[in-house]
Amino acid sequence: MYAIIDVGSNTVRMNIYKIEQGQLSLVMGKKEAVGLASYVKNGQMLPEGVNRACEVLSEFRSILQDLGITDYHVFATAALRNAVNSHAAVEEIVERTGIYIEVLSGETEAELDFIGASHAVYVTDGLLIDIGGASTELVVYENSEIKKKVSLPVGSLNIYDRYVSNLLPSRSERKAVKQMVLQLLKQDADLYYGEYPIVCGVGGTIRAARKLNNYLFQLPLSNMRIKAPNIKRMIKLLENDAGEAIPVETLEVLLKVVPDRVRTILPGMIILYTLVKHFHSEWVDVTRAGVRDGYLYRYVLQQDASLPPVDKETMGSDDLLQQRG
Repeated sequence: MYAIIDVGSNTVRMNIYKIEQGQLSLVMGKKEAVGLASYVKNGQMLPEGVNRACEVLSEFRSILQDLGITDYHVFATAALRNAVNSHAAVEEIVERTGIYIEVLSGETEAELDFIGASHAVYVTDGLLIDIGGASTELVVYENSEIKKKVSLPVGSLNIYDRYVSNLLPSRSERKAVKQMVLQLLKQDADLYYGEYPIVCGVGGTIRAARKLNNYLFQLPLSNMRIKAPNIKRMIKLLENDAGEAIPVETLEVLLKVVPDRVRTILPGMIILYTLVKHFHSEWVDVTRAGVRDGYLYRYVLQQDASLPPVDKETMGSDDLLQQRG
């Protein structure tokens, strides 16, 4: 069996895969909401953040030891990547846990997102978006090949910490986030002036938005598509004007559908809607696969030519993760 651990800015996630009847499948997923991006102050990863990362990684390692899994790989993304003291923080985590951590660049993360998604759904032409806790990855692809990959230093958690003064963002805070995202896009003219009717959505923020979309608009649980106008409608339904009490109904919806993302789901959807509106996108097709699956394909499976084809039906299953986690 193989294990991939993703030390993200919102959550730390572990996927365990195994070969069964000639197919590779995801058999277990576990996640811990750590919120590493919230432990970055003035660019520095605080000791409390290092402690939380060590606690979760040690717990995951114990699970792997109990299962007898020795082939595991650990990588970190934006929270550790962007910290000024990234090297020192990672060194301390490695020293305390004995677990080697590879810090992915933003472009590598974007590429692995695409690799993971391309093994789960058909991606021919369009734009891939992955909104994490401290970064947003964008991949432009044509004829199933990457044409451009960009990592923006904004995500659902660092946007919340920077712009939102209460539990949910107000209308003025939403506008400030939109302006900031567009300013970042303008730094890349080729990307800024593109139009992408179809978006492939990757990552926990967009998967959570799918759950809200299906709940609020009474769609089947199996629905994997979010229409662009629905994103705006969800934001309008859930945003909070400064000084007003948050409606009980709003809190009930968030706690019922996305309990681990009450603070970050609105900032994440604001980023998403800003992007789909700017790129004239009609809808977002959500896939459960992503960076962990891409890492598995790129760095693990390619090292062992004896491995059989992958069972795409079970790769990156968020439903399985919820059941097992």
